[in-house]
Amino acid sequence: MRAADDPPRRGPGVCAMRGSCGRASMFGAELPCPDDGDATEASDDLLSLMSTVCGPAYELPSSVCCTKDQVETLGERMQQAAPLIASCPACINNFRSFYCDFTCSPDQSTFLSVSSTQKTTDGKDAIKSVEYAVSDEFRSGFFDSCKNVQFGATNGFAMDLIGGGAKNASAFLQYMGDERPGLGSPFQINFPEIETEYNRIPLSCADSDLNARCACADCPSTCPSLPYIAPPTTGGCRVGAVSCLTFSLLIVYSVAILVGLLFYSYKQALRHRQRRYERVALLDPPISPTLNGPPSGLDGLVGRGDDSESGPSGSIHFRLGRGASLLDPMEHLQPKQNKINATLRRFFYRLGLTCAKRPIETFALAAVVIAALNIGWKYFAVETDPVRLWVAPGSASAEQKHFFDEHFRPFYRAEQVFISQPGGSPINYETLDWWLKVESDIDALESDGGVTLQDICFAPNGPGTACVVQSVSAWLGDDLDTWGDDWRDRFASCASRPGECLPEFGQPIEPRLVLGGADGDWLNAKALVITYVVDNFNDDRVAPAEEWEQVLEKYLEGLHRDGVRISYSTGVSLEQELNKSTNTDVKIVVLSYLVMFLYVSLTLGGGLPPSVISSSLSAVWRGARHLGARLKLNNPPPPRVAPTTTISAIPTLLSVNSKFSLGLFGIAIVLIAVSSSVGLCSLLGVRVTLIIAEVIPFLVLAVGVDNVFILVHELDRQNALHAQDAPPPQGLGDDTDDEDHDEMAPGTSLPPEERVARAVARMGPSILLSSVTEVVAFALGALVPMPAVRNFAVYAAGSVLLGAIMQVTVFVSAMALDLKRAESMRMDCFPCIRLRPPVGMYESPTPSGEGVVAKFMRRVYAPFLLHEEVKQLVMVAFGGLFLVAIIGIQHITLGLDQRLALPSDSYLIDYFNDLDSFFDFGPPVYFVVTGTDATERHGQQQMCGRFTTCLELSVANSLEAERKRPDSSFLASPPASWVDDFMQWTNPTFESCCRVRKADPSVFCTPRDSDRLCKPCFADHEWDITMNGLPEDGEFMRYLNQWLVSPSDENCPLGGRAPYSTALSLSSDNASVAASHFRTYHTPLKGQADYINSLSAARRIASDIEHRTGAKVFPYSLHYVFFDQYEHIVPTAIYVVSLALVAILLITSLLLGSWRTGATVTFTCFLAVTTVTGVMGFWGISLNAISLVNLVISLGIAVEFCSHIARAFMGAGSGVPYDKEGRREKDERAFTALVDVGPSVFSGITMTKLIGISVLALTRSKLLETYYFRMWLTLILSGALHGLVFLPVLLSYVGGPGYALEDTDEDWVTSQMRRPMDYEYAPFADTDSMLSDG
Repeated sequence: MRAADDPPRRGPGVCAMRGSCGRASMFGAELPCPDDGDATEASDDLLSLMSTVCGPAYELPSSVCCTKDQVETLGERMQQAAPLIASCPACINNFRSFYCDFTCSPDQSTFLSVSSTQKTTDGKDAIKSVEYAVSDEFRSGFFDSCKNVQFGATNGFAMDLIGGGAKNASAFLQYMGDERPGLGSPFQINFPEIETEYNRIPLSCADSDLNARCACADCPSTCPSLPYIAPPTTGGCRVGAVSCLTFSLLIVYSVAILVGLLFYSYKQALRHRQRRYERVALLDPPISPTLNGPPSGLDGLVGRGDDSESGPSGSIHFRLGRGASLLDPMEHLQPKQNKINATLRRFFYRLGLTCAKRPIETFALAAVVIAALNIGWKYFAVETDPVRLWVAPGSASAEQKHFFDEHFRPFYRAEQVFISQPGGSPINYETLDWWLKVESDIDALESDGGVTLQDICFAPNGPGTACVVQSVSAWLGDDLDTWGDDWRDRFASCASRPGECLPEFGQPIEPRLVLGGADGDWLNAKALVITYVVDNFNDDRVAPAEEWEQVLEKYLEGLHRDGVRISYSTGVSLEQELNKSTNTDVKIVVLSYLVMFLYVSLTLGGGLPPSVISSSLSAVWRGARHLGARLKLNNPPPPRVAPTTTISAIPTLLSVNSKFSLGLFGIAIVLIAVSSSVGLCSLLGVRVTLIIAEVIPFLVLAVGVDNVFILVHELDRQNALHAQDAPPPQGLGDDTDDEDHDEMAPGTSLPPEERVARAVARMGPSILLSSVTEVVAFALGALVPMPAVRNFAVYAAGSVLLGAIMQVTVFVSAMALDLKRAESMRMDCFPCIRLRPPVGMYESPTPSGEGVVAKFMRRVYAPFLLHEEVKQLVMVAFGGLFLVAIIGIQHITLGLDQRLALPSDSYLIDYFNDLDSFFDFGPPVYFVVTGTDATERHGQQQMCGRFTTCLELSVANSLEAERKRPDSSFLASPPASWVDDFMQWTNPTFESCCRVRKADPSVFCTPRDSDRLCKPCFADHEWDITMNGLPEDGEFMRYLNQWLVSPSDENCPLGGRAPYSTALSLSSDNASVAASHFRTYHTPLKGQADYINSLSAARRIASDIEHRTGAKVFPYSLHYVFFDQYEHIVPTAIYVVSLALVAILLITSLLLGSWRTGATVTFTCFLAVTTVTGVMGFWGISLNAISLVNLVISLGIAVEFCSHIARAFMGAGSGVPYDKEGRREKDERAFTALVDVGPSVFSGITMTKLIGISVLALTRSKLLETYYFRMWLTLILSGALHGLVFLPVLLSYVGGPGYALEDTDEDWVTSQMRRPMDYEYAPFADTDSMLSDG
């Protein structure tokens, strides 16, 4: 007999512990006794029991160190873990072998030793701790076989539950050996890393044996490899720091400049040789008045000429300027007329004459039409639903969302709160204790209608059960005092092993869901994250939830604690905040409109005659000289000659010549057009969007005001053309004069109606060109399926069309009335008051002088721009601008940060900032499967992933394979595979899961039924990992319906009610599965690019699964419907812009009468839009629905800048010679176009838009500042640069042949003779010849 103080016996066949010595406490588990006796022979009953508990892979010994009671207890404890790991035979069999060896091995003492004992309640010595020496091979092999086993119900891993989330073998064994209730040990088991005789060979999940081999989902080494897919962030082809495209363009651009320089040098050399030849030819000069006579102003009018004897080539080559039609043969002139232009002129002449003669009838008819159109306002509605804004009703995303909502239920509403402490962590006793009390208050909140959280929350275990609240309160309860000083240990333990701290709703909470910014250091997390999950509906059932959310929002708004930062969002927050102030800076927007109104109204006036300006300046100069003489600084001025007009005439002239009221009327017409368009579209059922409300009035005003400027400026020109040399009739200032004075304007040869009609006839085709092109460009946007863009296009096209029609009708009548008012010396704004004309006002026959802009354009800008070297530099510069734009386009990002759309003081901005900073968990994504019969084995194999006969790349296996490359798939969590968990639930080895009555197997047992009354459902059936014996057909649906109502608890965590009750949609007759989804989670999405790429990746994955399995699959996540637009926005933008450019080409070519000029205008518009797009990349403007709308707008505005100049260029043909080379003639016509309409384009288009948009620089709204100020400023400057700089130059090279805008030569001659100082310049005379003359 061994003495009591002798060391325990050790060796083969010797035990270390055996039997049961009682409990350490009343509620403790049975503890084994220390026993170093020999192993005893096992009875048949014991071996049979061991065969069941230890599994088929365990080799039963002939002798054991355990009793039957011990094995039964072991079996009960292993039943808790078995459902978690049973899908992988290697893991569960290693798990069984590990504990069966520990409990029953006959050689127990060779690897197990008792390190301490304790007294039981019976006074016996029982085991307190042991040392279990496991070989390194088994230690690592055991861990490797289990570390990847998934538990689909939580989208996590079994290791989180059985191993506490261990990352290595030592941590895994330590977790299992720690003394604790549940899956822990009843006594402490330590695992020393020493030499040991425990040499069991671990099973590998990749072994071919059915008792070991695991499916791909649980064993990555058995997974097929997927083809490589580069992450979306991977850059494309690059050469150093630049892309291959940029590098190629740089090479092409550099080569082009080099070739241009070489060609220029060659031309200069030829010109130098020609000069030397001409100097020799001058020894025998021909008789030519232009060469022998003194230089005269006619050189600028006619140019310099060479006849057949004077030129070295012997050919006749006229180089004539404007006015040459009086001197040159007809065959050298441009075509006199263009048929389309002549037809349009006649039409607009008649239209203008009718409207001018019958203003009352015009106003009345317009009022009737406007009133009829505005009736539609009664149907006015604003679309605020983001789904209806960004997704076409028939699009895939809309249909998929509708399918998901209808078959599974709408995605939950979330009430989320972030608690942080700047500069510290909220994980301290005071903050946690405060917040737990706040949660208790929230739980007790009740709306006026009596709605509480319990009434609306998502309760996965059924109505009346616990709500899903993701918070640290799930770990700490509602009172921190419960844990006392140990609260930090409890907190850290639950964060590390959430499976041990289950909340009331029964699902473990991933610590990243409730602790933000921790990076694994949970006790120093930067924020607490609290999420209340609320049921959602698409009908009136959602009203109670919204009612309670209003109460919650008010409570959180008033919540405050010093040193604590609180940010939050409720289910109603986003829509409320977006609608609270759709125009965040209403004052700024209104000020922008008012500035444009004021500018237009003030700049339309005719100003002062030159005589008044000259007289005023002379008076100021003489006054200055008199002051200098008095100060003895200079001599007194000579005696003054009496001026023809005094300074006192200025107020009278300003009050008469002002067109303030006409400008306001023009603006009113634009706004009426917008109102009528809204009425018409509302009548047709087209809803207004926030983009339309903010942009359309500004757009139509910016686009429409230039027509007002052009018409008024052309009328001023007509007044100047037809001025008489006679003074006005006497007595004009007498109020008793007869009406004839109002009918016949003083000093004019044509009545006002005729002049108005001529102005309309001349500018009407130009207005038609720009308006039709804009309307078509905007209307093409209606082809875009995105409702926000489509509705904008419809409203914009309608507004511009109605505005243009009213401008050539109603505004024309107003112009005629205003002209009569001015010529009868009636005050602007107060036409009932007539003023006496200033003395000497009409003694000079000189017509109205040029404005500053017009004079600068004619004298400085046009001659400089059209100089040959300058033109070449312009082409080079704009080529470089195009290259820079292409580089910028490559940096454009997609998306619209919702923070930009919120009011600047919105509490949601803080919430979204905290969401980005602290929330480290991605949104859920559901892969919805239809078109497969889950009751048949093949259909099951198409979806499953945990059985060896599943398709190699089934739905579950494909999702698991994609999860392993998160950079490309944006998937972070294992899929929740309902079919696998359901099949595992029927596993007969899990005696607490699927159970039926022993007496009547057709009746299922409930969780409360006693084990002696029940048996496993498939106890008498074949069941293995190859799917043999698993339910099919009607049997499948019978068990499935029971599984969907079975709870998930510690006895059977595979129950389907909580995790999968909403994952399946059964057919109406309950005979099949109509649709089901596989849930997983995205990686944390931190920016717009991540959200967009996650959608693209999910759709790619679904498409691949469809191709591999034959099942129909589509992905769904809450954000997909909002980011669906970005899947198509790039091709949509290209499509719309391309169609608009084609439309511009066709319309301009037709109405301008030249395909070359039409192509030139189209190319210029293309470059302008390209420039705008390039600036977007450099200035941080993302591509989204708003910027796409602005790109369409930029085309319309580019047409505004280009069409008028292009038509003036084409109409400059009268009297401009058509030389053989065409260069000199095109320069003259480009010069004429710039002089004629350049000032109107600059002041009426550029400045109006620029002044209006500049006010938006003051805005505090990031949305207005980014997408309106930045982008509109860019498109205005781009349009002006391309229209006023690039287009004239390009037209001078490739423009088509021109034609006359005037009907007769007399009209043209009059226009030239009335143009002041028009013949003193010769901008395109041959300077080389002039030099040679000297």
